[in-house]
Amino acid sequence: MDMTGEHRIAAPREAVWAALNDAEILRQCITGCEEIEKTSATEFVAKVTAKVGPVKARFGGKVTLSDIDPPNGYTITGEGSGGAAGFAKGGAKVALATEGAETVLRYTVQANVGGKLAQIGSRLIDGTARKMAEDFFGKFSELVAGQAAAGLATASESEPAPESETVAAPVSTAAPVIPAEEITVAEVPIAGAPAAPEPASQGGGLSPLVWVAGLVVIVGAILWYFTR
Repeated sequence: MDMTGEHRIAAPREAVWAALNDAEILRQCITGCEEIEKTSATEFVAKVTAKVGPVKARFGGKVTLSDIDPPNGYTITGEGSGGAAGFAKGGAKVALATEGAETVLRYTVQANVGGKLAQIGSRLIDGTARKMAEDFFGKFSELVAGQAAAGLATASESEPAPESETVAAPVSTAAPVIPAEEITVAEVPIAGAPAAPEPASQGGGLSPLVWVAGLVVIVGAILWYFTR
């Protein structure tokens, strides 16, 4: 069976290429993948639990990268055995292209099964294989785009703020303004004007403000007492 598909990823092609060679990202994208380990520059070993119709099995197998053309693409080939459930072999040709600020990932998948899996029916197998391929590349696109967005946000936060320009204050040639409180006007007596009252001395009895306020309080207290 052959399948083709395309995904647009909001990330540079170099970042997408690096993710295609990252074992942890591949593990997160493979449905049912329990573990995946990179044993060399071009080989991985993995354990995957997959369900095809009524058959569910745990597959152990190897994934090999070939036709490597960084950062344009490669061919990923895998084969695994599920014991009595049968075996599966397949591969995908992955190509990357830059379009604007995005990377377009195109793939062509071929898959073959044998043993009990082959007895289920080609239609069911085709549907399951297509779903697994779409799930893999869909999840891959989300992860890589999310990492790219997080990287851009971190870079923008770490950029130093632009230095503010210091503008020199203009030099004024006008005469200085003297504050009002610093201006002293000499007091000159005016003929015929009444003399200003002398301030109350500290020891010459209560100030009018004090005894008037006290009188108001006393009268108020008397009125309250007799009218309550």
